[in-house]
Amino acid sequence: MVALTALAVAVAPVAARPASAIAHGEDAADGAYGFSARLTMTGLPVPGGGSRDSWCSGALIAPRWVITAGHCFRTPDGRRVGRLVADRTRVTVGRTDLGGRAGYEAGAVAVHQADAVDVALVELDTAITDVPPVRLADGPPVVGEVLRLTGYGLTTADGPAPTDRLQTGRFTVGRVGADVVETTGWRPRADTSPCPHDSGGPYFREQPDGTAVLVAVVSTGPGCPHPGPDFSARTDVLADWIADTTGPADGRIRWLSAGVGAGVLLVLLSVVLAVRRRRAGP
Repeated sequence: MVALTALAVAVAPVAARPASAIAHGEDAADGAYGFSARLTMTGLPVPGGGSRDSWCSGALIAPRWVITAGHCFRTPDGRRVGRLVADRTRVTVGRTDLGGRAGYEAGAVAVHQADAVDVALVELDTAITDVPPVRLADGPPVVGEVLRLTGYGLTTADGPAPTDRLQTGRFTVGRVGADVVETTGWRPRADTSPCPHDSGGPYFREQPDGTAVLVAVVSTGPGCPHPGPDFSARTDVLADWIADTTGPADGRIRWLSAGVGAGVLLVLLSVVLAVRRRRAGP
């Protein structure tokens, strides 16, 4: 169970639970929404011993970083944690059909949890540079705005396994809270809705030039399919945290580059001075 903000508690029509794949959505076109990510977690511990496998959805926001739902990384007793929980966590990006070979796979090496919002950032062991990341919104969504969602979850609440093909649907924005936004299915159907394993899937606006701008990620909602709202975690309110979390790696690269450059400069300066001394003679 994911903790809800006051907005979600006030308007949730039924008991909420983490969301899965998109029910009554539609197949994404080949190569579309390449920033969409699937997280495959193998060997998750369960209460009483043993393990299970699970999946979440997400989005590439930088070459080494994927954003997803915070509750995708939790202990057997349901506590969100800032670390990997499964024996193995793999991230697939840019692969519309999971049975194909397009796109990329990378391992997850670290997890960073937002303090009060159901959002986590996952660091990858390999930079994915050939897939354009989704842009981050710098302001809140607007009531009535249409957003698109992508996810790799189930297509029914009791389905046997997540879909092998990226699903998508369009949603309208309802109420907007301090860190949660309410979204309701619109196309292809009024009961288009996130399902299990869609958790962390990106809600994004599509700009006229085709640019996708991330607004929120799937957090919680009723069982699927259903009419009425689900609740997603706003990402614009996390802009500073995202920048601080994803920035150090780039900072290390910049520092290393500067250090290497300074080293080369010192070597060149030493050579120049040595040549001048030899020319000057004893």
